[in-house]
Amino acid sequence: MLEIGSTAPLLELEDTEGQGVTLAESGSRGVLVFFLRSASCPVCNAHVRNLIKKADEYAAAGVQIMIAVPEGREEAAQWKSKGKIPFRVVTGRRGSPHEAFGLVRKLFGSMQQSGSVLVDADNVVRHAHGATNPMNSYDKAGIADAVERLRATSAS
Repeated sequence: MLEIGSTAPLLELEDTEGQGVTLAESGSRGVLVFFLRSASCPVCNAHVRNLIKKADEYAAAGVQIMIAVPEGREEAAQWKSKGKIPFRVVTGRRGSPHEAFGLVRKLFGSMQQSGSVLVDADNVVRHAHGATNPMNSYDKAGIADAVERLRATSAS
């Protein structure tokens, strides 16, 4: 997993429309990427619902939310449409975006880790959290603290 204060890797992502995506192009103070274990994970989907509730708060702080799924673009698009997900949903152009952030498969290669990363406009990691158990993958307090610190830093 990435270290807070480190530089985030440059990723080759694509959204559900097939458009290339980089974290730097967001034009915001920061990008929060939530990495699902899988689009079918009910726990991960509950975490996404919480992010939807927090979307206005994070937008007011200048933070854009993206959801990264390990599945391919077609499956990601179906999941986004079915779930009415308001965020940009991304997949990896080459490999999984999860791997680039250190969220690997554990437990004999069968369990995809999930988690979250907040990267600021300078591509510096402000928050990084991952877990093998999806119940532990969404660090609400850690994300809120990192967003508040980003807001305070940007305001000064």
